Amino acid sequence: MIRSMTAFARREVNTEAGVLSWEIRSLNHRYLEPGLRLPEELRAAEATVRERLGKRLSRGKVECTCRYRPVASGAVPVDIDTDNLARLLSACEQVAAGLPVAEPLNPLDILRWPGVLRENVVDTEPLVSSALALLDQTLDDLVANRAREGEKIAVLLQQRCEAMSDLVVRAREMLPDIRVALRNRLESRLAELDMPADPGRLEQELILQLQKIDVDEEMDRLQHHIEEVRRVLERTEPVGRRLDFLMQELNREANTLGSKSVSSETTGISVELKVLIEQMREQVQNVE
Repeated sequence: MIRSMTAFARREVNTEAGVLSWEIRSLNHRYLEPGLRLPEELRAAEATVRERLGKRLSRGKVECTCRYRPVASGAVPVDIDTDNLARLLSACEQVAAGLPVAEPLNPLDILRWPGVLRENVVDTEPLVSSALALLDQTLDDLVANRAREGEKIAVLLQQRCEAMSDLVVRAREMLPDIRVALRNRLESRLAELDMPADPGRLEQELILQLQKIDVDEEMDRLQHHIEEVRRVLERTEPVGRRLDFLMQELNREANTLGSKSVSSETTGISVELKVLIEQMREQVQNVE
């Protein structure tokens, strides 16, 4: 079973700390290229997020966004460090005593002084734990969506493989008639010259011409590559790169078939093969 690289998944959950949501969008790419957007509270978990993405996905440009809306709090607690405040006030009195004119202290300026107010230390561990659990669920959805899209791609590829196999069979059936037509054409041209022909030389020339248009090997390789595509589609691991290589090999054999063609029928088959291969290649570009 193959998987597509194009998919989208979104999950949201309410926690005691607030609302968490993940959005993951993946597009086709040669390698795995994750792009993360995390709130400040989850910056420390960036390496873990990348690791989990790498375990579930092997290819694709992945846009991974986490949003966090903290719970609206009521009264803001003010925790004053009385020791630091006393030291600051004592220093202010000493400075004011040495000044001819000193303005009264502003309490708000005192509160802004570093160390007067104790900072509230927020425990982000529960938030990170909830975010990672939600990430795993979102990745489950994304992988499932990629698998469903992959099933559709696999059906299209199987249909093209069937059509290509039919064309190869048709081309094989035409080869005997093409060889007979080539012999008749040579004999007809010799007859037009009104000159006696050396039977041995005629056979040699015929053999040379038949070797030039011989496509049995190309037919065999085409069929082999088609069967290999079918086998690869049954694998469970990522096979996008292997399929891409097989598309190149199929196209090479179809081009050779066209270059050796001496009849409009086989030329048409070569063109049809290349159209089908191009359709497959477009789909394969999106396979993980």
